[in-house]
Amino acid sequence: MSQSLLTHKLQWRGLLLLVGLSVLTGCGSPPGDIDYSGPTSEWLQVGGSEQRQQFTPLTQISKDNVKDLEVAWIHNSGDYARESDGSGLVTAMEASPLVVDDTLYYCTPYDRVFALDPETGEERWVYDPKINSEGVLTHICRGVSYWEDEQASADQVCRQRIYVATVDARLIGLDAKTGKPCEDFGDKGTVDLMHGVGDEFRNTGSYPTSPPLVINNKLVAGAMVVDNQSSRAAAGVVRAFDTRTGELTWAFDPVPPSMDPVTVEDVANGEIFTPSTPNSWGLITGDPKSGIVYVPMGNQANDFWGGEERGGLDYYGTALVALDADTGEVLWHFKVVNHDLWDYDIAAQPVPYEQVTDAGKVPAVIVATKMGHIFLLNAKTGEPLFPVEERPVPQTDVPGEYTAPTQPFPTKPAPLMPDLEKDDFLAIFGFVGRGECEDLLKKFRYEGIFTPPSLKGSLQFPGPVGGVNWGAVSLNPQTNVAIMSYHRFPFIMTLVPREEGQDYAFPQHGAPYATLMDLFGTSYGAPCVQPPWSYLTAIDMNTGEQLWNQPFGTLENMVPMGGLFPWGGMALGGNLQTATGLSFIGATMDNQFRAFDSGTGELLWEVGVPYAAHAMPMSYRLKKNSKQYIVIASGGKGLFESIGSQTGDSLIAYSLPD
Repeated sequence: MSQSLLTHKLQWRGLLLLVGLSVLTGCGSPPGDIDYSGPTSEWLQVGGSEQRQQFTPLTQISKDNVKDLEVAWIHNSGDYARESDGSGLVTAMEASPLVVDDTLYYCTPYDRVFALDPETGEERWVYDPKINSEGVLTHICRGVSYWEDEQASADQVCRQRIYVATVDARLIGLDAKTGKPCEDFGDKGTVDLMHGVGDEFRNTGSYPTSPPLVINNKLVAGAMVVDNQSSRAAAGVVRAFDTRTGELTWAFDPVPPSMDPVTVEDVANGEIFTPSTPNSWGLITGDPKSGIVYVPMGNQANDFWGGEERGGLDYYGTALVALDADTGEVLWHFKVVNHDLWDYDIAAQPVPYEQVTDAGKVPAVIVATKMGHIFLLNAKTGEPLFPVEERPVPQTDVPGEYTAPTQPFPTKPAPLMPDLEKDDFLAIFGFVGRGECEDLLKKFRYEGIFTPPSLKGSLQFPGPVGGVNWGAVSLNPQTNVAIMSYHRFPFIMTLVPREEGQDYAFPQHGAPYATLMDLFGTSYGAPCVQPPWSYLTAIDMNTGEQLWNQPFGTLENMVPMGGLFPWGGMALGGNLQTATGLSFIGATMDNQFRAFDSGTGELLWEVGVPYAAHAMPMSYRLKKNSKQYIVIASGGKGLFESIGSQTGDSLIAYSLPD
């Protein structure tokens, strides 16, 4: 999403003139004794494991004592863009730390890596890759990766390694004990991720924002590609690198079967991977038992134009692709959108699990989408576990454009966001701005979630921000209940002929039209859709039935006295489930961190944080006589600054008091 898209009309201040008092949470009852008898656990990958289920088996923090949580320590890196510094940089603190062998590791938006004492927050070392910010739209590092070389001796340098993928397209291997580069990895510790992508695209919008998946002694990495600027964009290749040497071991060049993919050998001979293919910028997951890697794919450039200029390269676009972890061979793929014209790329991590049925256990994988569609697939074959229907959808009326005649609709679970009816398009309270919203509605085309972009202007709901976005899914493997956050915002998308000298957020060079995008809202900035705008929901992954649906978040920071309005906003970030039936989440644009009852959706605890917490919480407990910690990154998001969200640099750990 571009900065102009998110700032053009979301001007919340002055929305309402209300007088009230702040609501203060109670102090809670005196803390009881801490139970030290439960399990201990590290946190070895972002999401907790290769499956990235966002679940902890720890039991010390429970529904009974969660109200007693207090800040154990805060670490501030200093790495964020301040509006006053004049740099023009945009940062988002979205890292989820790792805890391995009595050390916590995390990365900052500038890709500095910190090693901390996990019980005190004291710094042990810091590594600065000194990134080049040229061409970077938003500085993001969602986490680092860890690997242990079991063939090395216990005292050998770089037996334990931390890897960071930087926004200037480098993959760096560090000694986990010292933070010094591993000399035997790549070129003295660094692999150039632009090798095989081409110097043509260096510093023009191809860089990783999510950590590589560590599986079978390989680092499987995708990258974000700026795919709304031109029909010629960098390759969306997904690659595996040897964890010890950094050697490229396999590559998935996502071209259709009718084309020959560029191979590792081809790149060694000087070729580059196929430009303009779909990319994978989110969290890639895997199952080490089956040896399968699950890749959530985005759409092909250009985002909002699908005519002949795409060259038929969107075969794997907006699909879940299952790859052999050892070879990169495609095992199966499942498209959640046919011929994507809406930037509906799969943002949330696919989550493998075992579905329990009357006939026994079935290997399964969850695919949650920006459309609010949840697809449950057989993890080994890609076949839907519940029926999926191909239904006719609206067709384009733009000359030269092409739309798919049908789109896949899951029958279970039910869509989180059904198509809007006219009465759903209401401003706040159902009467403030209703006439303005109804007048706007008459001007634009709207025929459901797959209404194609048009010259007239089309209403897009849920639009390119979703829906369910990155990191938003957790799964308790003990109950097979998934909890996910989503948000509801309508947008207007209009195709326009490009004019010389005009600055467009989405110029779409190579296509006949640029794209304009705006919030579908009133003149004072409120969305023309009824609040609440963000939800947390729980779904039984065995039956596909929704268990509860809970609005969360407030308008804090966005309007005067906004904390009094429980209507939420964009929910970007993940939730963490615990074995004791808790779900921890920040995600919303207010400065709050919350815990819900996983069984009922009841809010059990909330605490103010310095900045909005658009990250994935994690948890650890090191030894039998230690505490369980819950950690969240609180640093806001630079793209939201104009609507009241400040940026910062706080990594916060919570625990029970002594």
